[in-house]
Amino acid sequence: MKNLKRYVIERNIPGVGQLNGDQLQGAAAKSNDALAQLAGKVQWVQSYVVDDKTFCIYLAESEASVQEHAKLSGFPANKVSEVREIIDPMTAVA
Repeated sequence: MKNLKRYVIERNIPGVGQLNGDQLQGAAAKSNDALAQLAGKVQWVQSYVVDDKTFCIYLAESEASVQEHAKLSGFPANKVSEVREIIDPMTAVA
C-alpha cells in the first residue's frame, strides 16, 4: 500500500446537523460499506457534523480515491483539500 495522505473533505448535506443518532449510524454504516469496497485505499478518521455540512478527515492514496469513495457512498465530496501540515498548541514550543 502506498503512503496515505491526509485530506479534509467538505460535504454539503442540507440538514445533516438535525439527523438523529440512528440516522448518523446508518450514514456511518453506508460509508463503511464503501470503504470496504476500496480495499484500504481510503481510511475514514472522523467527521465533524455542522448544520448543513460535514467536514471529514480521511487518509487516502490520492484525491481520486476520496472521490471514488464519494461516488460509492453517495455522499458528496464538494471540496477536497490535502493537508500540508498539522499544528497545535505544542507547535509554539517545539
